[in-house]
Amino acid sequence: MKKTNLWQHICTLLLCMSVCTSTLAQWQISAKNFDPNNYYGVTVANGMVGITSSPDPLKVKEIVLNGTFDTYGRGRVANIMKAFEFANMELIIDNQMINRNNISNFVQTIDMQNAIFTTTFDMGSKASIKSNVLALRHLPHSALVEMEITAKQDLEFTPISIMQTPDMLRDVQNFFHTIDRPHSLIPLMTSVAKTPTGKHTIAASNSFLFEEERGKEPQLIHEEWDNGMHRMKFTKKLKAGETYKFSVVGSVISTAHVTDPHNEAERLTIFAALEKRERLLKKHKEAWAKLWESDIIIEGDDEAQRAARFSLYNLYSFCREGQAYSLSPMGLSGLGYNGHVFWDTEIWMFPPLLAMKPELAKSLLEYRFERLQAAKYNAKAHGYQGAMFPWESDDSGQESTPVWALTGPFQHHITGDVGFAFWKYYQVTKDKNWLKDRAYPMLKEVADFWVSRVEKGNDGKYHIINVVCADEWAENVDDNAYTNGMAKEVLGFANQAAKELGLPENPKWKEVQDGLVILKFPDGTTREHASYNGEPIKQGDVNLLSYPMKQITDPATIKKDLDFYWKVLADNLPGRKGQSPAMAHGVFSILNARLGDTETAYKQYMDSYKPNEVPPFGVLAETAGGTNPYFSTGAGGYLQTLINGWGGLDFTDAGIIQLKTKLPKHWKSLTLKGVGVEKKTFVVK
Repeated sequence: MKKTNLWQHICTLLLCMSVCTSTLAQWQISAKNFDPNNYYGVTVANGMVGITSSPDPLKVKEIVLNGTFDTYGRGRVANIMKAFEFANMELIIDNQMINRNNISNFVQTIDMQNAIFTTTFDMGSKASIKSNVLALRHLPHSALVEMEITAKQDLEFTPISIMQTPDMLRDVQNFFHTIDRPHSLIPLMTSVAKTPTGKHTIAASNSFLFEEERGKEPQLIHEEWDNGMHRMKFTKKLKAGETYKFSVVGSVISTAHVTDPHNEAERLTIFAALEKRERLLKKHKEAWAKLWESDIIIEGDDEAQRAARFSLYNLYSFCREGQAYSLSPMGLSGLGYNGHVFWDTEIWMFPPLLAMKPELAKSLLEYRFERLQAAKYNAKAHGYQGAMFPWESDDSGQESTPVWALTGPFQHHITGDVGFAFWKYYQVTKDKNWLKDRAYPMLKEVADFWVSRVEKGNDGKYHIINVVCADEWAENVDDNAYTNGMAKEVLGFANQAAKELGLPENPKWKEVQDGLVILKFPDGTTREHASYNGEPIKQGDVNLLSYPMKQITDPATIKKDLDFYWKVLADNLPGRKGQSPAMAHGVFSILNARLGDTETAYKQYMDSYKPNEVPPFGVLAETAGGTNPYFSTGAGGYLQTLINGWGGLDFTDAGIIQLKTKLPKHWKSLTLKGVGVEKKTFVVK
């Protein structure tokens, strides 16, 4: 080989290594040398089971089970349930138990592309250990833990699989038995318990998966410690240089899903065990590869790329196609906000999913539709017609806001938000059958609610009296801009839906839509509510009339409203940083980007997520300096800055269109891949 060719070959190799390293960095986030007392875990989830990491090696913080609620704790209201911690491990090497103090090179990594949480560490000169934790995407109730131990010297090790019961579960029963067949031995460690009031039964089961053929696997020992925990273990010797691999597969389910969770948890674990590790991993990765066919690609800013993928990863993790569960502000990362569903879903998390994965967005709407009867009862209980959705919704769809919060009885814009999302889904998909069966029945009830909710004033106009604003610091006020604006939007959508289906339009819906007031200050600035005079605001309210609504479309008025309310946003006031939620900044960024003020929009874009990142993975807290991650609502708001702000995508009667926008100066391009039902690609350069 000539010197020139050799040099070119080396340069090409180095370039390839650089590109591969950069690409890897865009898909992986690692944590090392972290403070265990200032640690906010990352979650692997599959829309049903959420597993959040711990600063302790081979442990998880908690496992959350979607759809399973019972009353305990905060506010005397229903709370999403923790499940049995069936993914915890302990490891003894040469009679020494692994812990944070006797290991080195401790690194935790989340691989967003494959939704795998990896832990690696060394135990002195004895061994190197690697574990992977997966919430299996193709099996909603199951998870997999892969273990790999490499001996640096001759040693004996004992891995222990632990089944631990969270404190709030009661009447715990532990079971152990073995399915013994000529081709396979499946040890089953199972726990069954009642939720706090006995409303549900939860069951979890797990099993070791061995690589050896039947008859050569290690001898297992089961230990019953107490009602709260039992363990399954084996002991094995390794020679220096040898590597040993095994796995643990587990499943968790409740009477919220099936009538017999005890047997079903074991059946699901047996199914996964006989699928074996390679097939489980293959199908899990294939399912995630399908999700990532819809992606956001930012050229010229690796940090923005990481943040975009991390937000998408979390939203994809917290929901799944073909079910009727919605999104809590904290997703499946923990018990924040009791796992309840707010406007956070329809206004903040739903739009990015509608753009990137309409099939996931559809599941969120099905959650609301299945609870329409509860909303109709709620309306009647308050003296109204139609459907009145609760501010905080649990599995039943009934009001679950703690009684000390006035948002429950008075934050009525949520009903408009639900109807808004239903129409947006139709705009994007043009699914006429769904419009007939789901959207129009929903929009009709929503419109009827607003007709019964408004009051006609002496001015001949319609008013909405006594509400809590989208800016929640404004309680029990009249004619809130956001509430009135959203009511006007959905009243119009209800008549559009009727027209699409060849049904008669409702003249009363039209009359109220046209007659509802949006108040103004003398200089033309939109007034947040009838008694508002420039007080600090928690979050944008008026500005949402320009996006995602189209109640205010004049650029001069949009700019006037942006400038006014940006100055009174709490985060921008002395001594009040950290009082506004993440998405408050996002809507300002989107509107300024659409107006062409790239510099201001970029600053607000950065404010929409960067101050809210907490160590060691950069998961999002609700507010700057906050401590309640993962804030999925913030991820939704942040993704809208990319998709609907810089990307210019807009949901219209013509489907998804792209407005003309300019990127931040240092970005080379923004690509939105796999958008909508047609999986289109949109590019901004």
